[in-house]
Amino acid sequence: MPHIKYIAHDGKEYDVDAAAGTSVMEAATSNNVPGIDGDCGGALACGTCHVYVDPAWAAKAGTPGTDAEKEMLHLLDNYEDNSRLCCQISMSDALDGLVVRLPKGQH
Repeated sequence: MPHIKYIAHDGKEYDVDAAAGTSVMEAATSNNVPGIDGDCGGALACGTCHVYVDPAWAAKAGTPGTDAEKEMLHLLDNYEDNSRLCCQISMSDALDGLVVRLPKGQH
């Protein structure tokens, strides 16, 4: 089962195992990771699952895949080049060990 490490802005780490095919957001909300709310349930209608993909994982996690994700990300005050909505990252064996960081203000 692929593993994800969520790192809060204050440095606290949350380690979660996620079934392949599960989104990074679903894995966080089902394991009570603070700072990932997923208010819209993955419908690209909010930014409450915003994360920064660790640079070592950027190529494997990919860039925003849809115009809707790009538009939502650019509405966020804390957008960076490695920003993603984690509802749009689907876990796979290739992402085993994925590291994402939560923006300041998400806790």
